[in-house]
Amino acid sequence: MTATQSRRTPAELASLGTAIFEQTISPDLHTDDHGRYVAIDVESGEFEIDPDDYTAVMRLRSRKPTADIWLMRVGYPTTCRIGARR
Repeated sequence: MTATQSRRTPAELASLGTAIFEQTISPDLHTDDHGRYVAIDVESGEFEIDPDDYTAVMRLRSRKPTADIWLMRVGYPTTCRIGARR
């Protein structure tokens, strides 16, 4: 599978994805969703939730091959962390 090129800047993706997450996805989440990954198509608002980031993205991509995807992690300020923790 080839990677798709986003039609938006990272800032635009973040803004749209965060807005969709906060307005339509977050209100329906449960405590057991903490730590799961949410892949969001910023054009349609469709999404997938999974404990594995790759699985969430690939399930969404299987339905929406050209989706412009923003990935979030429930309960965390960032999707992942790079580097050592202090």
